[in-house]
Amino acid sequence: MSRVYIIAEAGVNHNGSLEMALQLANKAKEIGADCVKYQTFKAEQIVTSASPKAQYQLKVTDSQESQFDMLKKLELQKEDFAKIKNHCEKIGIEFMSTPYNPEDADLLNSLGVRAFKIASGQMVETPFLKYVAAFGKQMIVSSGMCTMQEVKEGIEAIRSTGNNDIFLLQCNTDYPSKIEDTNLTAMLTMRNELNVRIGYSDHVPNNYACFAAVALGAEVIEKHFTLDKKLPGPDHSSSLEPSEFKELIDGIRNIEKAMGTGIKTPSESEKKNTFGMRRSLVARTDLKKGTVIEEKHLGYKRPASGIAPKNIHLVIGKELTKDVLKDEAFQLDLLK
Repeated sequence: MSRVYIIAEAGVNHNGSLEMALQLANKAKEIGADCVKYQTFKAEQIVTSASPKAQYQLKVTDSQESQFDMLKKLELQKEDFAKIKNHCEKIGIEFMSTPYNPEDADLLNSLGVRAFKIASGQMVETPFLKYVAAFGKQMIVSSGMCTMQEVKEGIEAIRSTGNNDIFLLQCNTDYPSKIEDTNLTAMLTMRNELNVRIGYSDHVPNNYACFAAVALGAEVIEKHFTLDKKLPGPDHSSSLEPSEFKELIDGIRNIEKAMGTGIKTPSESEKKNTFGMRRSLVARTDLKKGTVIEEKHLGYKRPASGIAPKNIHLVIGKELTKDVLKDEAFQLDLLK
């Protein structure tokens, strides 16, 4: 299988701090992630001043605070993104960010990003999808909260620009998600019906769903990443700390190895076991020269030093050319 692309979703887990954003990049690189991803937005452009928080946000942040006030504290400045991208290039990890408005996409495009990550909430915003897709760069799109019809409309919008470089990610937007709500096989439905490459954006507390997604064929895995789950903010408690994220990466890399080539053939490591574990046709008892072999004379025993059981037809009805001892493996030169 192809190497899975692993995104450490820093998101807003920098709490509005450039220094923490850079620390997240350092840690993501250290543990082996392919990419560290942020979010590019201005609060006043994505929520009204009175917009209530999402249900999951109410559970882990001040319930009296508006979504606008919460997001305002989580913004990075425009100039911060250039600093983060330059830092990522310096340390050798890909920088990515999720735009929420055309201005955000313009900024990221001006920085020379390779790909855009689109959040689940924007999957149904077809004008915005077209705007971002028109840059001609890879589109990694989450599909949380979407019906299949909405997914189809979103993919059609992207393709209408001539951009067909798409990864479509199955996602559940509850934080944390219940594993029974992940619906991983929907990835396969989307791949089959829309002819897209697939991935999975995970919000389950453990790594089981990610591992299953990789085994099912996910080529991209995204999961929230934090320096410390106890930090204040909407996403920290549903994110993985560095040691946990390292376990996720190690697990995925081992699953890649385990998936193999799909060709059914013995591995080099097991070929040495063939002689000792396969069986030969042997004499059940001592047999005299001239005995005409019947099935009652034969047993199957290790090692594979004689005629294989599948070739029993070469032995039945043949006459022994010499005496054979009990447990002696049959050879062709013993028969006529």
